Amino acid sequence: MKLVSKNVDKAGDGCVVLIPEEPEDMWHAYNLIAEGDQVRSSTIRKVQNETATGSSSSSRVRTTLTISVETIDFDTQACVLRVKGRNIEENQFVKMGAYHTLDLELNRKFSITKSEWDSIALERVDMACDVTQNADVAAVIMQDGLAHICLITSSMTLVRSKIDMPIPRKRKGSVQQHEKGLAKFYDAVMQGIIRHVNFDVVKCILIASPGFVKDQFFEYMFQQAVKTDNKVLVENKSKFMLIHSSSGFKHSLKEILQDPAVVVKMSDTKAAGEVKALENFYTILQSEPSKAFYGKKHVFKAAEAQAIETLLISDNLFRCQDVATRKEYVNLVDMVRDSGGEVKIFSSMHVSGEQLSQLTGVAAVLRFPMPELEDDSEDEKSDSD
Repeated sequence: MKLVSKNVDKAGDGCVVLIPEEPEDMWHAYNLIAEGDQVRSSTIRKVQNETATGSSSSSRVRTTLTISVETIDFDTQACVLRVKGRNIEENQFVKMGAYHTLDLELNRKFSITKSEWDSIALERVDMACDVTQNADVAAVIMQDGLAHICLITSSMTLVRSKIDMPIPRKRKGSVQQHEKGLAKFYDAVMQGIIRHVNFDVVKCILIASPGFVKDQFFEYMFQQAVKTDNKVLVENKSKFMLIHSSSGFKHSLKEILQDPAVVVKMSDTKAAGEVKALENFYTILQSEPSKAFYGKKHVFKAAEAQAIETLLISDNLFRCQDVATRKEYVNLVDMVRDSGGEVKIFSSMHVSGEQLSQLTGVAAVLRFPMPELEDDSEDEKSDSD
C-alpha cells in the first residue's frame, strides 16, 4: 500500500489518501473503512442522456464521488472491496443523496475521512504501508489427488489454487494408469507453484502431506525442473521444506505452522509469531490456569489491574459496527500498551486467528496469577445452575 498523504489532527479527525498495490492491501482497506466514514474514489457511473428530439440513451462516464459509507463487502477470493453509500458531494452526474457502490481497485487512489482515527486504525495504515510486510511464506498441502496452494502473508492465508484430480487406483494391470494419473496430478501442482509463488519475496515453501506423497512430488518436481531447465525452481531448491500433515485439506495448515522445525524456519514472519503466542497461551492455560484468561469480562478486569503481559485480540473485534464497542477494545489495547504489555492483533484470515475467534476473540497471558478471576467464573457457573 502506498501512502499518498495523511492529514489527521490531534483530536483524530482527518483524511488519509492511499493507493492499494497488492491484493492484500484490499484486506487492510476492509479493516480501515467503517460505517459512517467518507470514502472518495474515481468510479464509473451509468448516465441517461436526453437528445433534442426527446429520445434517451445511456452512457458510462468516469467521475469522482465521495460517499458516506453504509455497507462494506469484501470478496476474499478475488480480493475485491465494494463500498456502498450515499453521495455527499455535488457532482454533475450523480445527485446528492443518491446511492452508489464504489469498487476500490488496485493502483487507483482513494481517500478515507474519519471523525476519529483511533490508535488501531493508524497502526493499520502504518502496517499496510510497510513494504517489508508481504507474503513471505507459501504452503502446498497435499494428498493423492488433492492439493491446496496457499500464500501466508502478514495478515491472511490465501488459497491461490485448489487442485482436485481423480487418480486411478493401483491394481493389477492398471499400474500404468495409476502412474500416469499421478504424474498428471504432480504436474498440475508444480505448474500451480510456478504460477502463484513469487520466489523473489517468498522465503520458505512448505510442502506437507500424509505418508510419502510430499517426497514423491518433491522428487518429481526437481526431476522435471532439471529436464525442462527451469532455473527458478532449481535456484530456489533450498527454500523448500518437507513436513508431515494429517491430510491435504486447508485446516492441516494449523498443525504444520506449529511444527518446531517450521517455527524456526519462519521465525521472522508475523504469522509464526501469532501461532507461537497462541500456543504459549494454551500451554499456560493448562499448567497455570490463574495466569491465562479469555473472554471480554475477565480480560478487561486483568487489564484494569495492569496484570496483562501479552494480549491476544482478533481484528474482527475492531470491525464491529457499534462504535462504542470498538472504542472499548481500542481502549483495552491502549491500556495494555501503557502498562508495558505486548499486544498481538490476530488476523481473522489466518488459521490462528480463526482459533482465537473460537475463544471469543480476546485472550490474555498475565504477569502474575489472579485466582480471583477464576472464582468469578465459578460463581457465574453456580448462578446459572
